[in-house]
Amino acid sequence: MHFDAPSPFVQGPLLQSIVDDLAEKGWSQQDAFLPDALIAQLATECRARDAAGKLASAAIGRGEGQAVREGIRGDRIQWLEPGQSEACDLYLGALDALRQQINRSLYLGLEDFEGHFALYPPGAFYQKHLDRFRDDDRRALSAVFYLNRDWPVAQGGELRMYLSDERTLDLSPLAGRLVVFLSGEFPHEVLPASHERLSLTGWFRRRG
Repeated sequence: MHFDAPSPFVQGPLLQSIVDDLAEKGWSQQDAFLPDALIAQLATECRARDAAGKLASAAIGRGEGQAVREGIRGDRIQWLEPGQSEACDLYLGALDALRQQINRSLYLGLEDFEGHFALYPPGAFYQKHLDRFRDDDRRALSAVFYLNRDWPVAQGGELRMYLSDERTLDLSPLAGRLVVFLSGEFPHEVLPASHERLSLTGWFRRRG
């Protein structure tokens, strides 16, 4: 999905910072990517959708091989579509502004973005994995945006990234933090948390 109207929130220097990081190291972390008021609206919407039973246990695999396996992945999700809410449309508009900036600077040919709300109940996790399917390389960049206000580090729930130099990087799921990385290059996992953990997770995709 992509939007024609420019985002009212994300500006050129912020977007270029992400582009520069991707060109240099293949991943980027940006805090305060969106305003606090919009983050709060998105968190409220995620919880409301879950309370209404709209978030479903996430599966792994694709096609006929899809299956829910909570021993590997324990989050509940709902996919985003344009027009569902003003808050979601503002978020999707910001991501589309990033898509356009990446295409202008890095020529990745990103066609669209797909994403979903993700709610991890206390104790849930997602084991180490790559975001790109073996038989489908359309997912080029992964983007995770966190909605957890006042999140103490001791609560856990970090995104653990496995970097190319055999180091690991643990990123706390702090509200307003956006993490973008090359989908086929960085294995990662979600560590369990002692509290409910909210995010918006998605992928910029090339043409199939």
